[in-house]
Amino acid sequence: MSDAEDRRLVAEGLHNARDLGGLPLRDGGTTPTGRVFRSESVDVLGEAGWQALHEAGIRTVVDLRQDSERARDTGTRPDWLTTVTVDHDGLDEHPDFWADYWANGLVGTPLYYLPHLEALPERTGAALHAIATAPPSGVLFHCAGGRDRTGIISLALLSIVCADPDAIVDDYLVTVANAPALFAGIGRENPEPKLEALCAEHGTTIAGAFRAALAGFDVDAFTARSGLDDADLEALRTFRASPA
Repeated sequence: MSDAEDRRLVAEGLHNARDLGGLPLRDGGTTPTGRVFRSESVDVLGEAGWQALHEAGIRTVVDLRQDSERARDTGTRPDWLTTVTVDHDGLDEHPDFWADYWANGLVGTPLYYLPHLEALPERTGAALHAIATAPPSGVLFHCAGGRDRTGIISLALLSIVCADPDAIVDDYLVTVANAPALFAGIGRENPEPKLEALCAEHGTTIAGAFRAALAGFDVDAFTARSGLDDADLEALRTFRASPA
């Protein structure tokens, strides 16, 4: 069984859900399991899917989508769940940043990740703060497909915790591998081939673009401008370990 399969969160309706625990750290050891999870939108979950999240220990969901996306939700969330909303994109507040990425189609590729982290660090900071300060038990964060906004949060979180860079890249590529099942489940064409072709036009690949974003991410510069305080950073570095 592969590492990705070991970490998979099996919940009816989800195709891209997994535990971020069990990833190797640069100095040895692994990220703790059962504390932080990532996925696509959880609006697809029914009773059995929600029960699977409950059994995994998840009690908080951090929703990274825009208000307009959340307004289209039709599912009912259980009363044991707390949902925290963080509009990670900031389209309305920062139209100048987004103009070129929508025009050239690079939104949806890792080529916008590092520019977003550098230009709008407070957006990722707000999501990480929500993860750090959630009540005890597991936290799951998601966007629509669990790829871009969720990918940026994972990049930043796993960098802060000093996960092995290859493991961070490999975790991102799990989402690419999961795309056919995910999009088949919602009756849409898998966009990954077109995104790969777009990256090729810019002299790279999806994997190469993500790896470059990770390599260029300056954790110290980011945290200084993110709005995260010392308590947030300690919680993130320990993957939400309980204070001694």
